[in-house]
Amino acid sequence: MEADDLWLIGIAWRLDRLRWVPTDVLRDVVTSDGACMTPSSEAGPPDARDDREFAKLLCGGCPVQDECLELELRTAGVDTVGVWGAMTDDDRRALHPHWLRRGERFERGAR
Repeated sequence: MEADDLWLIGIAWRLDRLRWVPTDVLRDVVTSDGACMTPSSEAGPPDARDDREFAKLLCGGCPVQDECLELELRTAGVDTVGVWGAMTDDDRRALHPHWLRRGERFERGAR
């Protein structure tokens, strides 16, 4: 197993605590408490060397990163675009199959 797979499996395990939270509750939490939802006084997007660094800088310190990530995986799945939960869209696409295999999501046939 590759290091990236282990990293993604760890994130999927971490998100398990949110599997019973209704999607509308996650949406409310993310829109009300997400750092990216609050107007910023900064002049523009953070400077970053690559997409991963940009995602980490953009979402750094956000108190609802996991909720944001769980929400995006549920609602967009592999069609995800942009930065959600401090992850790039490519990283979320790679995470998606690991996320689907976790717990109740697999049993209920989550997309």
